[in-house]
Amino acid sequence: MLKSVGHGPGRFANIRTVTDETERQPPAPTDLKSVRFVELSNTAMTALLDDDLARASAEAGVALTEYSLTDKAKWVWRYRINQLASDPGSAGWLTEAVVAEPEGVVVGYAGFHGPPDEAGMVEVGYSVDPAYRRQGYARTMLTELVHRSAAEAAVRTVRVTISPENAASLATISGFGFVEVGEQWDEEDGLELIFEVPA
Repeated sequence: MLKSVGHGPGRFANIRTVTDETERQPPAPTDLKSVRFVELSNTAMTALLDDDLARASAEAGVALTEYSLTDKAKWVWRYRINQLASDPGSAGWLTEAVVAEPEGVVVGYAGFHGPPDEAGMVEVGYSVDPAYRRQGYARTMLTELVHRSAAEAAVRTVRVTISPENAASLATISGFGFVEVGEQWDEEDGLELIFEVPA
């Protein structure tokens, strides 16, 4: 899983330096799946932490899946609940459920780590349910997040962090123009490479 993610007014990300401006563009829409993002309220995330999938689904208005109850997903919900409590202004910028259309099935979750910081940077994250991997959903989620970032005047840079051993995620971001700018140690995921692209 990549770092976790959300969006709203501006809701809603390795190793390649691009020199050709055409390579900075996300894939053409015809290459992408059709998805929509559904905001998860504090109530819905709390229900997921309580293993109450029915209540969480009713609150979200979509049928959330067992993938929302995994340890990794629960870490995200717990973190986001705490984030909203300490910074209510981050609402609309956090992790959301991603629904494939027209099927109406939840294929994962994605969003931002929070609103843009003082330098105009947002970090994105996304995670695809194993049942829907290798079908283009991760690339679609990333494309949506990059497009949303570009539409926000306050956003100047989009960041994504990925484990150097996560070949699938590194492949997902290729062609988006991300440049490796450093590395960091994450308490949850260990060593991560940091990639950024201008919004």
